[in-house]
Amino acid sequence: MLDLESASLGAALAELHGKVVADDPYIEKLRVGRNRPGVVRVVLDLKTEVSAQAFSLKPVAGYGHRLVLDIYPLVAPDPLAALIDQTEKAAAAAAAPAREDETLPGKTPGKAVVTRLATIVIDAGHGGEDPGALGRHGSREKDITLNIARRLKALVDAEPNMRALLTRDGDYFLPLHMRVDKARKVRADLFVSVHADAFVRPHARGSSVFALSGKRATSEAARWLARKENEADLIGGVNLGVKDRYLAQTLLDLSQTATIDHSLRLGSSVLRELGQVNRLHKARVEQASFAVLKAPDVPSILVETAFISNPDEERRLNDDAYQDKLARAVLVGIRQYLAKNPPRPGSPLALN
Repeated sequence: MLDLESASLGAALAELHGKVVADDPYIEKLRVGRNRPGVVRVVLDLKTEVSAQAFSLKPVAGYGHRLVLDIYPLVAPDPLAALIDQTEKAAAAAAAPAREDETLPGKTPGKAVVTRLATIVIDAGHGGEDPGALGRHGSREKDITLNIARRLKALVDAEPNMRALLTRDGDYFLPLHMRVDKARKVRADLFVSVHADAFVRPHARGSSVFALSGKRATSEAARWLARKENEADLIGGVNLGVKDRYLAQTLLDLSQTATIDHSLRLGSSVLRELGQVNRLHKARVEQASFAVLKAPDVPSILVETAFISNPDEERRLNDDAYQDKLARAVLVGIRQYLAKNPPRPGSPLALN
């Protein structure tokens, strides 16, 4: 139940009940009414126990002042939880020696022949209360990035040696650090964040690819060390619980430097293919300190597909065929990178 003081029962509030869909996982129905003079009461009938958090947002772009009520289940389902469980089972199965009487075609006695699956985490930029950049004709970055991310996932899943996961598969807000955490939970081989650039002048155009700036490697290594939660935490093969903290930071710094090198290789492959679909804003992979690129052990790139602030590129970004071309260009870049840099031995998924 939520009481809104100094509020009137306008059309937007009166029609709020119609916004709840039948298959909403948490809300059964919603009722809005005038509780007393100057107070509007919103009542949510819930399907399960939840926790809630309310906060306000300042005006941005076409949005005014907003009150946001986030509802979370007490036991939050993670869309990647099933994969994490599968990862652990696959790792255990791979570690267990096969018995001679279980030898099957394609296997050698006592040892399974394993086919690796590269795990690609695809991140659709922005979402929910964060619309991202807005085009001149009303396009929202969050919608375009999700559409392209879904298309890219379908293409990746069709590849025999890859599997894709989305950090978000709907229009909801997801903090930047959670996007990185999701990739690390499934021990992703690659992380690709999809965006649509914007600039104050409408003539700016072209596709770009970013990797993490190497200048930030040491400071980011220090941050990851500071966020360590237990003595057994491992990042990039580095035990953050070692007694010599300077050694741990040096090893982690080296791990992240290697990750950035691979991010640049991946970015170059993707950028080259994007150049076949759209003109390039810059002819090389750029480096910046984007928060979603800071996983020290997952090669990560941020793809600015085009400038949504450019009317011509905005129109093309909304075209299904063009979105397919962009997604396919990213796929081909990923494929070329993996051909030269196959999944590391610790890749989480394997088919026996």
